[in-house]
Amino acid sequence: MDSAARDKTQPALPTGLEWPEQERAEQLARGAALKWASGIFYRPEQLARLGQYRSREVQRTCSLEARIKSVVQSYLEGVKTGVWQLAQALEAVRGTREALDQARGLLQDMAEAAQNLEPLREQVVQHKQLQALSQLLPRLRAVPAAVTHTQTLIDAQRFLEAYVSLRELEQLQEETCAHLGGLELPVFEGLGPLAEALGQAVEAAAGAAGQLAREDPALLVAAVRVAEVDAGRTTSLEQAPRDWRQRCLHALQQGLEQVHFGTSLQPGPGALAEWLEALRVALPAELAMAEALVAPCCPPHYKVVQLWAHTLHGGLRRCLQQLLEGPELEAADTFTLLHWALHVYQGPEMMGSLELGPEADVSDLEPLLTLENIEQLEATFVAKVQANVAQWLQKALDGEVVEWGREQEPDTDLSGFYHSPLPAIVLQILEENIRVTRMVSVSLQRRVHGMALSELSAFLRSFSDALIRFSRDHLRGDAVVPHYVPYLLATLNHQLALSSSVSVLQPEWVVPGVLAPVEAELDKLQKRICRLVLEALLAELQPLFAALPSRRWLSSPELLDDVCERTARFCQNFRHVRNPAVQLLLAEAERTVVLQYLHALMQGRLVCRGVDERTQAAERLQHDAAQLQELFLGLGLEESVQCAPVLLALRELLNLHDPTLLGLEVAGLRQQFPDVSEDHVSALLDLRGDVSREQRLAALSSLRAGPQPSPPAGRRALFSLVPTPAPSLASCFPSGSCA
Repeated sequence: MDSAARDKTQPALPTGLEWPEQERAEQLARGAALKWASGIFYRPEQLARLGQYRSREVQRTCSLEARIKSVVQSYLEGVKTGVWQLAQALEAVRGTREALDQARGLLQDMAEAAQNLEPLREQVVQHKQLQALSQLLPRLRAVPAAVTHTQTLIDAQRFLEAYVSLRELEQLQEETCAHLGGLELPVFEGLGPLAEALGQAVEAAAGAAGQLAREDPALLVAAVRVAEVDAGRTTSLEQAPRDWRQRCLHALQQGLEQVHFGTSLQPGPGALAEWLEALRVALPAELAMAEALVAPCCPPHYKVVQLWAHTLHGGLRRCLQQLLEGPELEAADTFTLLHWALHVYQGPEMMGSLELGPEADVSDLEPLLTLENIEQLEATFVAKVQANVAQWLQKALDGEVVEWGREQEPDTDLSGFYHSPLPAIVLQILEENIRVTRMVSVSLQRRVHGMALSELSAFLRSFSDALIRFSRDHLRGDAVVPHYVPYLLATLNHQLALSSSVSVLQPEWVVPGVLAPVEAELDKLQKRICRLVLEALLAELQPLFAALPSRRWLSSPELLDDVCERTARFCQNFRHVRNPAVQLLLAEAERTVVLQYLHALMQGRLVCRGVDERTQAAERLQHDAAQLQELFLGLGLEESVQCAPVLLALRELLNLHDPTLLGLEVAGLRQQFPDVSEDHVSALLDLRGDVSREQRLAALSSLRAGPQPSPPAGRRALFSLVPTPAPSLASCFPSGSCA
């Protein structure tokens, strides 16, 4: 390419434009050149070498220009080659476009030709279909008769033959549909209902597997084989899978549940125990029958025994859940169900029998009763039993209360003690309810044990309330009770019997102290009975003590003789009371007599007129103390627990001849009886009749001297239970109780 041509191909640079970068580069180059020149030619001796520098720069400039020209020439040649290639590509594109236009025309011509041939193609397809129909026509004409024959086989329960006939018809249908391009012929409309009829017949046979295994095992085998063969069936038609195997298994389960847990077989009210007993016998027998008869009729993968066990377990579980959702069970049914579900069902008599194989194990399945079910049943059982126990105990108490009004004295045992079957009945009722729950679970036993203790405490409170009403009616005269005190003493024996036997309600697993509330109620009952007995004794003795002390009392022992006689007669019935209650009664009776004696002394009915009367009073106190001691010793009360010696201490106070020494005597009295008060001492000083104001003050001041002494061991309070009359104004001192 010559220079003229190259000049033509080179792009023309625009004129009149300024490039800021180029201008800046030129300025930098000029500055650098000036700096270099000024550095080189700064000295005059270097000017001589100017020609050398000029020639060197000229050579360098020429070299640079040559290199630049070479680069520009190479660039221009590359541009030329690219332009040529673009021209060649344009020509190729134009040729391809023309070829595509030709191909498009050819395709349009072919589409028109194919459209013209479409009727001919349809005629060919119809010809092939008619040819296939002409070949299948004899077989198609026999389809209605084959359908009828197959239905007859199904009705005759010839399942294998019916299934073979059905498969032949279905294969003919598939072959016909394949030749007709999926077109369904009306002649095959009856195959769907026919297949469903066979499936239902097979399902019904599977549902009666237990009965067929005993009566006609061949029929059961045929039904199972049909279901298994059909499970491997493939079809070219768009049909939903029949899944006869699953239908058979479902029918097996439904039939088994219907046999044992059908709606008509569920127990009615009061028939639960009988129903569970029937299941206890029937379920193991059903599993044994399944293993011996049904399992050989089915493929191994059916796992017939396991299927039977799981089905029976699930059906029983659902049946029990429905039972619990219904009306609330009675106590007996609740107990029976708990015991049966928790122990009998998994026990050796049923599902845990050694005669059953490992496939019958249901221990890994959900339990028959959930924890919520057990909680509900236990709560129901405890509530029902509690109501029954409360009713039984109330009837027993009502019968006992009726006995209290009899004309005869209470019954006695062979030892002569008052006796009643009431304590034994109460404890037997409670103990049997606790003992029987051990057959179910520890939790139920704990619940019933707590309920029994609660009901026993309630019974003791009711017993105490009945005693109060009994005593009130007797004292008011509303009811005539011929043997009031003997029946009170009989109830004390009842309390003793309950106290001595209540330990039977404390099993080994019960924590110590659980009987504390019951024991507290028994103690309260004992105290109440003793109080009622002592009130009866007091009612007889109070009229006698109204004349004591008196002038007659000073001179004659008749008053106390009457007291002793009445007391001895009253206490004769104590011999029918068992120990240790009889000792308690005697001690309380003796204490009551002494307290009443002290109360009479404190009333100020007698004031001694001189030394002789004081001596008589002191001797009377000594004689009365000895008489009382002798009385209760004769009744069997130990001397160490008697309170009559307090009269001897008072005797010393009355027998003192020097009133100035009363302070010492009062201090000694305070040491023996720390509960003696100033009012008691003042009343005794009034009885002496010879104590001046100053002597009284001195005697009373000895009560306040020193710390309060502690009571002697084993001695109970006396004076604190003895009321004193209000002191007269003449005897009121600033330090007295009325100050």
